[in-house]
Amino acid sequence: MFLEEAAAICARIDRAAAERMAEILADCRAAEGRVFVLGVGGSAASASHLVNDLRKIASLETYAPTDNVAELTARTNDEGWATTFSAWLKGSRLDTRDVVFILSVGGGDAERNISPNLVKALELAREVGSKIIGVVGRDGGYTAKVADACVIIPVVASERITPHTESFHSVIGHLLVSHPKVQAATTKWESAVKK
Repeated sequence: MFLEEAAAICARIDRAAAERMAEILADCRAAEGRVFVLGVGGSAASASHLVNDLRKIASLETYAPTDNVAELTARTNDEGWATTFSAWLKGSRLDTRDVVFILSVGGGDAERNISPNLVKALELAREVGSKIIGVVGRDGGYTAKVADACVIIPVVASERITPHTESFHSVIGHLLVSHPKVQAATTKWESAVKK
């Protein structure tokens, strides 16, 4: 059942949104900007993976605040959870050349206090003029409302929104780093194949 649902999701992915995301990443690299990948929970693990691939395969300077647990927990303890990402981005001098890349199931919802740290980070990105892209589930929440490009993972099974969305964080991430406009280096196994 899960695999059939995944195939249905693949068939319904917004390809134009993915293409726009690739263009934004390519423009970011050309402008010598940086990519900041934000996610919470399982999405934070996906963020770490995407940081690696964007740095190694796409030659994009990329970071995730969740990769520094000491700073993340210090900010949470001292200032509160809601501002962890926005304060981190301020410390990183987020600017117009940069991209904030959200990986999330819900995309953030200030009214219901869901992922308020994503919402505040997006508000800062809009304030400074950074580009915003994302891969989110359900209706995309705040991310989908404010993003320059966003792939919303279609809901094909309401009881499996989270596992499908988090699975497709990697699928769309790999789509992007292997996109001709984004990929800058050959991956190991592909370069090892003798022709």
